[in-house]
Amino acid sequence: MKLRLWITTLVVACLPFAVNAADIEAGKAKAAVCAACHGANGYAAIPTYPHLAGQNPAYIELSLKAYKSGQRTGGQAAIMAGMAAPLSDDDIKNLAAYFGSLK
Repeated sequence: MKLRLWITTLVVACLPFAVNAADIEAGKAKAAVCAACHGANGYAAIPTYPHLAGQNPAYIELSLKAYKSGQRTGGQAAIMAGMAAPLSDDDIKNLAAYFGSLK
């Protein structure tokens, strides 16, 4: 159990380095679809939707992958699963980098 926690921590700690290689401009282009709920600049106008601007890129990446794989449930998971389904791993990295770059 401790080994699993250690490995998970190591993987999460390394994700920001992988996100640095992402294409922020490509993420911005993909983010147009996200704007309907999360706002044009990552600030949601509707309180039930989270702001994505300035969010930790590793968290966004892990969340999108969890939605895509069906591991994340509850809340808006059904909607987010549909939104994440067509995204490639590169798309997810680029989106995470773009939202993480916003103030």
